[in-house]
Amino acid sequence: MNIVRQWFRRHFSDPQVVILALFLVAGFLVVATMGDMLAPLLAGVVIAYLLEGVVQWLERRSLGRTPAVLLVFLTFVFFLLFLIFGLVPRLSSQITQLVQQLPEMVAKWQESLLQLPERYPGFVSDEQVRQLMAALRTELGAFGQKVLSLSVASLFGLITLLVYLVLVPVLVFFLLKDKRRILGWITQHLPRERALATEVWREVDVQIGNYVRGKVWEIFIVGGASYLTFKLMGLQYAVLLGTLVGLSVIVPYIGAAVVTLPVAVIAYFQWGWSADFAWVLFAYGLIQALDGNVLVPLLFSEVVNLHPVAIIVAVLVFGGLWGFWGVFFAIPLATLVQAVLRAWPRRESEPVPAASEALGGEVGQP
Repeated sequence: MNIVRQWFRRHFSDPQVVILALFLVAGFLVVATMGDMLAPLLAGVVIAYLLEGVVQWLERRSLGRTPAVLLVFLTFVFFLLFLIFGLVPRLSSQITQLVQQLPEMVAKWQESLLQLPERYPGFVSDEQVRQLMAALRTELGAFGQKVLSLSVASLFGLITLLVYLVLVPVLVFFLLKDKRRILGWITQHLPRERALATEVWREVDVQIGNYVRGKVWEIFIVGGASYLTFKLMGLQYAVLLGTLVGLSVIVPYIGAAVVTLPVAVIAYFQWGWSADFAWVLFAYGLIQALDGNVLVPLLFSEVVNLHPVAIIVAVLVFGGLWGFWGVFFAIPLATLVQAVLRAWPRRESEPVPAASEALGGEVGQP
């Protein structure tokens, strides 16, 4: 107990540290307990945070706050309408076509499996092929049941989506328009002695702003480049695959590897083992290489570098806690942890006397 008491006094004797710890605990509890209820507000805060940079850019060019907010908000609404009435119907259509084509794909896959014992008799047997096909049928049946359950649950999800489509834009508008008033009200209810928390927030604010804006640009650039590449090469479901590739950048390292599978599968069932199949995979690999080696350094040059192990752990932990938003903000949250650890005050331990000095003092005593 004495060790625990000393550790607590060493780290929490400063009121600034206590205030910072209370802010972190309160934020975690709010998101963990009321995250579902506050999801429209959290989404509105994220979108307003993204648009705030454009508003400030317009303000620096002698445009008033209210006209800048109106211009940015109307642009956002037009973009949202384009997603709803332009992109979503095409995605829905291609998903429906893919589901209808699944039996044909499965039949072609089974035909390829049945040829394996003839081609490689020493490695694959008929019994192994039958077991694999039985497992494939079981998985497809389970997948069909999941799709049916999702279609039933989508009735409730549609109502929620409609509510979000109304609430989120309204929240975004007022968060942008009354930003200073809202921040002033929040500041009035915060403790005055919060210098340490303010220091951490300033560092995290810069990192989150750079990361979120850069990540959104990366999604659109990679997704658009993938769509154009697949479309020019004649690959089916170009809109669907381009969207998947764009969204895959949300999960570092893992997303690109996962999306490789649907790209390769659709290309294989369209062309088989051919030059077109190889060129599609080469183009996809080139897009990923340019994204990782050119685009990411340009967009995230000011973001704190984190070790790949730390990024993967952050994705697993925060994704498990908060789902999609946890995955999306895994790197900013890891940056928050890093900023807290860096700003946390440390007391230097008293110097330990050298062994020779200690022994000398003892020997020199009469």
